[in-house]
Amino acid sequence: MVAVVYSGSRTAFWKLTQNGVVVAHCNTSGINPCFVDAKTILQILNKKVTLVNNAENIKKIYFFAAGASSTERKNELAKTLSSFFRYSKVVVENDLFGAAKAACYDKSGIVAMLGSGSNCAYFDGKNPLTNNFGLGYILGDEGSANYLGKMLLKSFLNKKLPKDLETKFIGAYNLDRSQVFERIYNKPQANIFLSSFFDFFIQNNKHGFIIRMVDDGFEKHFQTCILPMVEQYPDEDLHFVGTVAAEFEDRLAHTAEKYDIKIKSIIKEPILNLLKHYIN
Repeated sequence: MVAVVYSGSRTAFWKLTQNGVVVAHCNTSGINPCFVDAKTILQILNKKVTLVNNAENIKKIYFFAAGASSTERKNELAKTLSSFFRYSKVVVENDLFGAAKAACYDKSGIVAMLGSGSNCAYFDGKNPLTNNFGLGYILGDEGSANYLGKMLLKSFLNKKLPKDLETKFIGAYNLDRSQVFERIYNKPQANIFLSSFFDFFIQNNKHGFIIRMVDDGFEKHFQTCILPMVEQYPDEDLHFVGTVAAEFEDRLAHTAEKYDIKIKSIIKEPILNLLKHYIN
């Protein structure tokens, strides 16, 4: 049995295969080695019956994780997974590598991630080339779910939300200033808290204020990441991967058109393309 896993900070998607056929699948909380330690990872795994029941049958795992950006992080995560999946060979790569493989397979291209976080890189057909874009949810992640969540919270706390949206927001989350501060500054995994508000964007995706906020996030993503990549690699196809890109595909296309840039593909769930690639 082979497992293919794609994990952002918020959610990890698991597909278990036998002889090239998916025999089980499940989702768990996101497994980002920057934010969750070995004990927490094992607790996440032990809560999922599908993984507990199949742990001894899985012989190989391809795991693509947000935060697995260094050899040390990859080795730590592989060691933790191996302690749970005792008979499995574990291969860990970062989520950007997984996104690039899902979008390009073995061809070159520019790959941008717009999910819980955001990033962008040139993929040479084997590896994403190192760049300066992946600054994380505090310094970077322009256009991502946690970036948009941050902008939404700022608008709410500064009384800048239109009245109808403010009423909906209070009804959905029942938060006040002190609760927001406590959750962001004193509790762990603030990035997941911020990205959780993307559901509000989906539910109100026709509202003008939401559209302008998304457009602003995409504009910052293009200015920071896409334009430098397109300038450096003008003949390469541009691919987007992630829920934010897929849910607001029309707004992403609108931003791209401003710069006369064509988007080759938008992939909402990279796990499906990774599955095709690695089980073959």
